[in-house]
Amino acid sequence: MSSSEQMTAVTIPEFGEAGVLRTDEVAIPEPGPGQVSIDVAYAGANFAEVLYRRGVVDVPLPFVPGIEVSGRIRAVGEGVEDLTPGRPVAALTIVDSGGYAEVVVTSADLVAPLDGLDLGLDVAAALPSNSTTAFLVLDRVARIEPGQSVLVHAAAGGVGSQLGQAARLLGAGRVVGTVGDQAKIETARNFGYDEVIVRDRLAEAGEFDVVVDMVGGPTRRASLDRLAPMGRLVVMGNASGAQDVGVPANELWFTNKTVSGFNLAAFSAAFPEEAGRALRRAVEAAAKGSLRVQVETLPLARAAEAHRRIESGTTTGKLVLGVAAP
Repeated sequence: MSSSEQMTAVTIPEFGEAGVLRTDEVAIPEPGPGQVSIDVAYAGANFAEVLYRRGVVDVPLPFVPGIEVSGRIRAVGEGVEDLTPGRPVAALTIVDSGGYAEVVVTSADLVAPLDGLDLGLDVAAALPSNSTTAFLVLDRVARIEPGQSVLVHAAAGGVGSQLGQAARLLGAGRVVGTVGDQAKIETARNFGYDEVIVRDRLAEAGEFDVVVDMVGGPTRRASLDRLAPMGRLVVMGNASGAQDVGVPANELWFTNKTVSGFNLAAFSAAFPEEAGRALRRAVEAAAKGSLRVQVETLPLARAAEAHRRIESGTTTGKLVLGVAAP
């Protein structure tokens, strides 16, 4: 539901390159039952929003992207009792998107209160997507056990920077990251990895109980080869843009290996309460200092620049967009 009042938002009016993003005036959304609206302070910038803009994900146009935000509760819908207007929060807005705007609506289950926590709103906006994903992928999907070894691709990126740290918090033994080039090795080392290697040296890395791949293409096949017996490969992206890689089921049978997929949007839609618990776990870890996020902020008007930088593969840590930043 939308009101007659207007707000500023960055929209995707047509699919294409980053230049198609446009600043528009759109109707302010109102929360329905079980939902809240949030006055957005910051919105995270993610590869998922790039996929929306390219048309890889089928969304209705014009479309307001934005899968995660921080800000303050504006209004609550019927049945929402524990979130009140003015309360600072971080939130997943990934189910219906809309975070690149002054106001966004999401399920109350996908909100983490921030009051009483030593956490800036800029950092809080960087947690809902990547940090929540890190805990869910390793704990819920890979079912990591204490002492097990973990390999994470794109270790210097937004979600990669969180996976290494989450693996440590969940009791992993050896934690190794890969990066696309030498320039990113030092950055990745600061995010909980024992070792960081350039991806073309993957064959030298040994075997792992868990491999997390968001790169795809040849890396996916190489990742399967790096699994130890009873190892689990979690597929959660295709940043390379390569053709899909087939995995013969008989190979999995004979080698005692598992391949699983994880998509945060689909998971949050199907299991909002569980996604919300993982988000609150990530927020608490960040507030305690046991989960570190490297954040760079840009104004919302420079959303196209953020997209270009994400697409270039040169970003490290997380970009967030200041919407109504304090």
